Amino acid sequence: MDDKELIESTWKIIQEETERRVKAEPVLASFFHTTILEHNSFSAALADLIANDLGSSSVQPMMLRSVIKDAINSSEEILDGTMKDLLAAKEKDPSCRYLSEPLLFFKGFKSLQSHRVASWLWENSRHTLAHYFQSRTSEVYGVDIHPAAQLGKGIMIDHGTGVVIGETSVVEDNVSIFQGVTLGGTGKDVGDRHPKVRAGVLLSASSTVLGNVEIGKNAKIAAGSVVLDNVKEGTTVAGVPAKEVGQSTGNIPADEIDHLIEKEI
Repeated sequence: MDDKELIESTWKIIQEETERRVKAEPVLASFFHTTILEHNSFSAALADLIANDLGSSSVQPMMLRSVIKDAINSSEEILDGTMKDLLAAKEKDPSCRYLSEPLLFFKGFKSLQSHRVASWLWENSRHTLAHYFQSRTSEVYGVDIHPAAQLGKGIMIDHGTGVVIGETSVVEDNVSIFQGVTLGGTGKDVGDRHPKVRAGVLLSASSTVLGNVEIGKNAKIAAGSVVLDNVKEGTTVAGVPAKEVGQSTGNIPADEIDHLIEKEI
């Protein structure tokens, strides 16, 4: 199945499950119709949802909707990333029972999609509008991602509240990020000063990674840890400052979502 077929089949599933939910919860019938059922494509529904969330009294949703559609139409990477993020949320989050739920309700997912548009704006030298998307995303969803930060696909931001990702951060494909995570600078450096997070990494709740350090592929950062140095591939670190406490032994922490570490550590 190619990307276009995946998007179309996923959109069909979302529409079908939404029709069932209208019958199950008639109080939300109008909401389901305006957000999902009245749209003829996944991209149209996405643009409408994000625009309505991020619009304000001075910047109308209609104007933002046009910008988001332009971004999606200009870059196939945006919709591809969105679809992989959606499937990651469905597969990894045990509370997610429907494919429509991240699209409608999960602020971590929606903040990622707003960032994808902001990133496109930044790359096209529309820095002021990109900052508007960043600012409104922080206000509405509680997630602050600089438009220049480079994010991969299949990323899950669970809960979202308090996540901060700095300007020169890199987050590769298939990374799971929980509430309160900070990918920040040390406060004194300029230029390339933020973390590089490789594929398969799990960043547990309230973990902090500071400076231009590398979190190796399939590493796990325990909840509440403060990472100031590079983390080797496949290792688990914990503590303040974080120290190596275990190995992932070939597993992918971003998929397993196991926040626990051994009791003897």
